[in-house]
Amino acid sequence: MKATSYTIVIPAYNESARIASSLDHILAFAEQQQWPLEIIVINDGSRDNTAEIVRSYARRNPCVRLLENPGNRGKGFTVRNGVLNARGDVILFTDADLSSPIEEAPKLFAALRGGADMAIGSRWLQVELQNKRQPLYRQVFGRVFNLLLRITLGLPYKDTQCGFKAFSRSVGESVFSRQMIERWGFDPEILFIARKMGYKIVEVPVEWAHDNRSKINPVTDGFKMFLEMLWIRWAGATGKYDKIKAEPSLVTSKSA
Repeated sequence: MKATSYTIVIPAYNESARIASSLDHILAFAEQQQWPLEIIVINDGSRDNTAEIVRSYARRNPCVRLLENPGNRGKGFTVRNGVLNARGDVILFTDADLSSPIEEAPKLFAALRGGADMAIGSRWLQVELQNKRQPLYRQVFGRVFNLLLRITLGLPYKDTQCGFKAFSRSVGESVFSRQMIERWGFDPEILFIARKMGYKIVEVPVEWAHDNRSKINPVTDGFKMFLEMLWIRWAGATGKYDKIKAEPSLVTSKSA
């Protein structure tokens, strides 16, 4: 019986300070688990040497691939690019800082084996798993945003924004080929699409630690995400997600 293969998708924008240690960590854990593994790092127009670091890993480790976005396009575009280029049976996307450590991935994979179509990491199902909490103002922003998501999009999850989600390649292709939002609001969009398509989504409590270098601005990005939330509702009501969004630039990139 063929062993399940995995693709780890990592969006990266100016991550030269963190990407090497994250790749080392993932590679070591994957070897311990004996996973057939592919790691895709997608460089979102970084101005530092993120791409050069990843290329050096790709030369030494055939399982590491680098994709280059056409400029800085946002996390949603970046994750979509990685998912639609993935070759593994199961895909996990995670933040470059590994706020949720890769050791938590087996929890999501177990949920998929148990019948879930998509397993999403949650920081709020078991708060005690948070090793380092967000500042209070970020927690308040997150709770308000979550409440608005429940009211506007009907998403019943405690945490939509945790950058730690897993699904089969077939589910990923089906959902992400319909995704349209390119920046921070893509998380609720893919959950909305998945629910609309009838996929079973399971929320899984995971360890998590806040990184003070987080790039999201609660005020400016929060306002944009609110507008994107309204757009998702409109797109769902008008059938925008019924057809695959064909945009070859999202799935064709330079590799290392």
